Amino acid sequence: MAVAPQHLEVTLQTQVESVNLAEEMCLRVAEAAGFGEDDCYRIGMSVREGVINAFHYGNQERPDKKIHLAVDLTDEKMIIHVLDEGKGFDLASVPNPLAEENLLSTSGRGIFLMRSFMDEFKVQTGRTGGAEIVMSKKLPPPGSTLNGQGGPNAAPQQEA
Repeated sequence: MAVAPQHLEVTLQTQVESVNLAEEMCLRVAEAAGFGEDDCYRIGMSVREGVINAFHYGNQERPDKKIHLAVDLTDEKMIIHVLDEGKGFDLASVPNPLAEENLLSTSGRGIFLMRSFMDEFKVQTGRTGGAEIVMSKKLPPPGSTLNGQGGPNAAPQQEA
């Protein structure tokens, strides 16, 4: 069953509550698109990290700036855009959280998680001049989830 292409867009306030709102919106789209529980967790965590970065690093927690969230659902994948109104940044300059000197750092793992959890991840200059995170997850094949769990690598469930 092919998914009809959809586009959702929302402008969020630069406040902590926007993190949960963005995650919830994306989770509902992911569930409706047929993602299993594990992929929904990964998508939700990636959205949380992206919006937290926009809130804290991009917009520097300034309430006069906005966070722009867009979700595109195509026949092949779910694409998520998180755009801040900050100065932008160079992805190559972000320290590796797995480097010895960064292992005990209390920040710096968001980009690592987004890269790990999503199929595609990039940062570009957005229309506001700030950073725009674009990440996507391929849609699961039809019938690949078992009761909303697992995915193509899920172990078969046995009946009692």
